[in-house]
Amino acid sequence: MKINLIAVGKNMPEWVEDGYCEYAKRLPSNLTLQLLEIAMPKRNKNEDPGRVVEQEGERMLAAISHDSLVIALDEHGKTWRTLDLAKQLQSWQENYTSVSLLVGGPDGLSLACKKRANFTWSLSSLTLPHPLVRVVVAEQIYRAWSILQKHPYHRE
Repeated sequence: MKINLIAVGKNMPEWVEDGYCEYAKRLPSNLTLQLLEIAMPKRNKNEDPGRVVEQEGERMLAAISHDSLVIALDEHGKTWRTLDLAKQLQSWQENYTSVSLLVGGPDGLSLACKKRANFTWSLSSLTLPHPLVRVVVAEQIYRAWSILQKHPYHRE
């Protein structure tokens, strides 16, 4: 199965790239985590933030494969414990060949992205910086996989 992490923003700090890559490379070849970065539109001080979010959303929607399960990451979504995520990952592997996780930019996800999503997932009730979300998602996907494999990485 392929998981596409579709995230707004390019040219992340080195620690973001390193953290994301560390966990993505640990996954086996039959469960890939691929980062698809969506460029943020140019902004000027008079730009309507709503229009910028719409533009980002259009680009994100274009990156989703037609057969993909779509999950929007949003603070108003459902939270999962780690063991719940492992169950979700198992279900995704059994029922889908592609999952797309959508991470918006500084102003969030477009309404069109939220409507396209089959599910909305909240990582935390805390506000997280968008670059950090990439690292947290990659680590949690790896952790969920390790639970399913009975690998000792996760301890309860």
